[in-house]
Amino acid sequence: MKKIQSKWLFAAGIYNILWGLLSFFLPHWQLELLGIKQDLIVVLLWQCIGMIVGVYGIGYFIAAFNPKQHWPIVLVGLLGKILGIAGMFYYISVDAVPMKFGLTCCANDLIWVPAFTVLLVKALKKR
Repeated sequence: MKKIQSKWLFAAGIYNILWGLLSFFLPHWQLELLGIKQDLIVVLLWQCIGMIVGVYGIGYFIAAFNPKQHWPIVLVGLLGKILGIAGMFYYISVDAVPMKFGLTCCANDLIWVPAFTVLLVKALKKR
């Protein structure tokens, strides 16, 4: 099972690093695709979010080598994903962001929650 866990974390690492790089270097393209109005502060914040997501990716690579030992990284990742989903629903519900914004949340958060939950439960059971 460790190999499957490692594959999920490696995949999350690759995804997060690529998304982070894309967000940093091509923020206008992503924001336009998501229907987000752009001004300087929005672009700067989007680039900062990209940097944070990319750093998470490095953490997932580290955790992939030993998910049991690095369970706190998986926990922080899972919490970030759950809070990201909650924030998306809230901001869409108050019309702060367009419904298209949910696309980024699905790719960045929603699809990873089941795997991260399983990884965390298994790691904590083995402690």
